[in-house]
Amino acid sequence: MADSKNTCHEGSVEDITERKRAEEALTESEERKDAILRSALDCVITIDHEGKIIDFNPAAGHQRKRQVPPRRHRNGFVGPTARLQQAAARETHEEALASVEIGSLLTVVHVLHAQQVHVFFRATLREPTFGAGIESLEAMLVEPADIPWADIAFPSTDYTLHRYLEDRAAGRENHYFTELDRRLPR
Repeated sequence: MADSKNTCHEGSVEDITERKRAEEALTESEERKDAILRSALDCVITIDHEGKIIDFNPAAGHQRKRQVPPRRHRNGFVGPTARLQQAAARETHEEALASVEIGSLLTVVHVLHAQQVHVFFRATLREPTFGAGIESLEAMLVEPADIPWADIAFPSTDYTLHRYLEDRAAGRENHYFTELDRRLPR
């Protein structure tokens, strides 16, 4: 029979004060980062080593049809030895895997807040093949009535599509020059 007066307890005590402080500091830091990103007017996109989007802020939500953020190298989108039309054809292939015949100039849009100039040409598909390129998540052909206006990432593209449709309806090919100094609405 065991002696009921003798008991044995085994255990350990560890001071977790520092770990708790570190966890609280991390939580506070994450909340501060999230608040900054949510309120940022600039597009912030986090991508992994394969170029896939893993996180983005609300301003970048308007970029959701893109696989990677726009590049800011190669002297904009035109290399030092490329013609503007060559750069437009290359960008079309990178974005939509489409081979196009570049036509007449459509719009030149000076995007003041981004310190960029966007140049758009009319173009014709050489063959009816296209798809999501290395910079896009989705590519499609649509009738004018089915253009997903709310999904258009850039005001310059919105402006250009409206000018294109107006010209097409009127049977003309005008050139348009404008300045945009606004960010996308939130």
